[in-house]
Amino acid sequence: MRRITDVRLPRRPESRDPAALHWLTLDDHGLISAIGPMPSRGAMAGESWYGDTLSPRGIDLQINGGLGLAFTELSERDLPRIQELLELLWRDGVEAIAPTLVTCAVTPLRQSLAVLRQARERHQAGRCQLLGAHLEGPFLAESRRGAHPLEHIAAPTAAALKERIAGFEADISLVTLAPEQPGAEALINQLRALGITVALGHSTADADQAALAFQRGVGMITHAFNAMPGLHHRAPGPLGEACRRGDIALGLIADGVHVHPTTAVLLQRLAGDQLVLVSDALAPYGLEDGEHRWDERVLLVKNGTCRLEDGTLAGVTLPLLEGTCRLAGWTGDAEAAIWASTMAPRHVLGDNITADFLIGGALCDLLRWRWSESDRNLGWREAA
Repeated sequence: MRRITDVRLPRRPESRDPAALHWLTLDDHGLISAIGPMPSRGAMAGESWYGDTLSPRGIDLQINGGLGLAFTELSERDLPRIQELLELLWRDGVEAIAPTLVTCAVTPLRQSLAVLRQARERHQAGRCQLLGAHLEGPFLAESRRGAHPLEHIAAPTAAALKERIAGFEADISLVTLAPEQPGAEALINQLRALGITVALGHSTADADQAALAFQRGVGMITHAFNAMPGLHHRAPGPLGEACRRGDIALGLIADGVHVHPTTAVLLQRLAGDQLVLVSDALAPYGLEDGEHRWDERVLLVKNGTCRLEDGTLAGVTLPLLEGTCRLAGWTGDAEAAIWASTMAPRHVLGDNITADFLIGGALCDLLRWRWSESDRNLGWREAA
């Protein structure tokens, strides 16, 4: 039996529980068999982690592709490369992703959903898991579409939804839409009845329209601040309403470009445990900077930031946990950053996480985080 002592566990931001250290024991197979608080006085025999944090791997609810693959352009011949991408994501500390399909034509959308279903059925240990897809569009506000192609933006109707997802309802976890659009209310009800989480994004919604959407079951905001009204002292917008309510997940791309670091710090202080880090990584994830293709367009990648040729910000190539480390450096709050990429996404997906959620898990599947207060640096590695 192996015992590890002086371990921190993920703690909800702004929790009033004391930040206690814990011990854990491992059985002969490297599985966690027990966890408990360190004694208030005196030492305990074992391998000390000196206050390092143990967490599950990250979950990325918004990632558009990688290794040159865009999730909206998949065919069966891409299955081997999808497996390579899932292995890369696992090495990058990610346990599961909601593969994000941005606005596109109906035929490639349905084909990609079919290929992702095949890839999901081939899951193996040591690979990132494919969750249900995240459909980012096509039911978006034209004026806030960003890099989404105008010709494929659609009005939110039951017929348009059926055309796209009929037969794939169980393969979808999340849909981003603009809830202020005519017809969106009925679509939100339909998606919620299917057990699909709905997010507000690429939207012109003001605070009142956002409040109605949240009342109807919209539970998340996609990439906070981007492609939506911002915070203003006379017009709080969807972000202000979400922070006021306190129960809406706020997706954040923590690259320092999509949202300025100071704004990210302010949002974390406002939102606390509502923050959910996402990568928004595009097809060049895992490849070098430079010029890459995206459907019929060109992506220019520099320092991990992706833009179209006209300068439109399109996404990143940075790993999810890079955003975790950057956010911790900006805020000085490593616990909150770790929570935002490893635990908060699980809550969005409806996981019921109890105090002993790590028991039975393999240590090698988990992450060990070390925070340096002096230089505000957060790093991670596999726990085993």
